[in-house]
Amino acid sequence: MQNAQNQRRGLPSFLPGAPDPDQSLPASSSNPGNQAWQLSLPLPSSFLPTVSLPPGLEYLSQLDLIIIHQQVELLGMILGTETSNKYEIKNSLGQRIYFAVEESICFNRTFCSTLRSCTLRITDNSGREVITVNRPLRCNSCWCPCYLQELEIQAPPGTIVAYVAQKWDPFLPKFTIQNANKEDILKIVGPCATCGCFGDVDFEVKTINEKLTIGKISKYWSGFVNDVFTNADNFGIHVPADLDVTVKAAMIGACFLFDFMFFEHSLAGL
Repeated sequence: MQNAQNQRRGLPSFLPGAPDPDQSLPASSSNPGNQAWQLSLPLPSSFLPTVSLPPGLEYLSQLDLIIIHQQVELLGMILGTETSNKYEIKNSLGQRIYFAVEESICFNRTFCSTLRSCTLRITDNSGREVITVNRPLRCNSCWCPCYLQELEIQAPPGTIVAYVAQKWDPFLPKFTIQNANKEDILKIVGPCATCGCFGDVDFEVKTINEKLTIGKISKYWSGFVNDVFTNADNFGIHVPADLDVTVKAAMIGACFLFDFMFFEHSLAGL
């Protein structure tokens, strides 16, 4: 089942500011898991990979599917405690390209739970840290729109390349991907219900005006037993292969943020 869920899905390039297409983007199959968007507009040069890539991000340069698998923490399951998250980041063939580890203190994990501040350090297979994701302690409520969630993406560590910022909306989870100058470049829109009890949950990646969908971040349904008795989640990031690698790195960070905000649960928390 998991192999079928992790099939590659085609996605279009996009051109911000271009006229809206006359027709909605058709699906290639009646099966929601096999949707494909058909559009033949090129990416503008500002979104294409640069000649000099940040060290370690060359692995992302040709990927159109990034799979993120959260490792099961048996100790946390047995003791009913929240442990630091660990994630494997893989390509479409299931080959590991990165490994991510959360750094946070026990007090924050216990008393701040899913709102906790933390740092996620992403290393390549040689152990070199290539991406750092910093998450400060912030609110997560439509009733408090002034201090919502935000991530800082560094690649390499020490060099800020992007941000992921939550935007206030009374009905839908909305986020923007920003460049190093905090200028909005893409928007992410989630569904009104993110429980995902019996199916995938898709967060659509859109242009700023929300007229065109260019990709998505999916939380794959892993079955009732896994969803209820563990906090191990599987995600897929579907993007155009020629999207800038720093934007792909920001989407990996966004995936971690969605896991904390919407899917971080265990049997002890039910």
